[in-house]
Amino acid sequence: MYFATYPSPLGSLLLISDGDNLTGLTFGDLPPEEHCCDLPVFRETVRWLDAYFRGEAPDPLSLPLAPAGSDFQRLVWRILLEIPRSSLRTYGEIAREAADRLGKEKMSPQAVGQAVGRNPICIIIPCHRCVGAAGALTGYAWGLEKKTALLRLEGHNY
Repeated sequence: MYFATYPSPLGSLLLISDGDNLTGLTFGDLPPEEHCCDLPVFRETVRWLDAYFRGEAPDPLSLPLAPAGSDFQRLVWRILLEIPRSSLRTYGEIAREAADRLGKEKMSPQAVGQAVGRNPICIIIPCHRCVGAAGALTGYAWGLEKKTALLRLEGHNY
């Protein structure tokens, strides 16, 4: 695994790669025993993050993303990638979409919530755009303050 850091307006971001793909993006610092490296995927991700924090809407599918997870988790993360910057989705809406794609009658919003919470590539896979019923702000692995800040950056009134 390879690591790099990015000084975002919301705190340091840790970028993780397998050498070719972005496999992780989390709030935090570089582990002390690791060293930053300069990889094309990190340069692409930095350009994407720079554009995002300038208020632009860069395409997350322009990056080589390879989040590790179960088939169900990856399905939920694909659905998250389809949420436009200007929109939000509830866990229930995502559950209905996942059920449709899987050919099932229904899906548990709680199962979706667990998959959303395990998203290894924050911001780019926009789990912060997932809200509770009636738009209620619910959990975010990096805290509701960061979720609120990301949503405000995107023009949402929270």
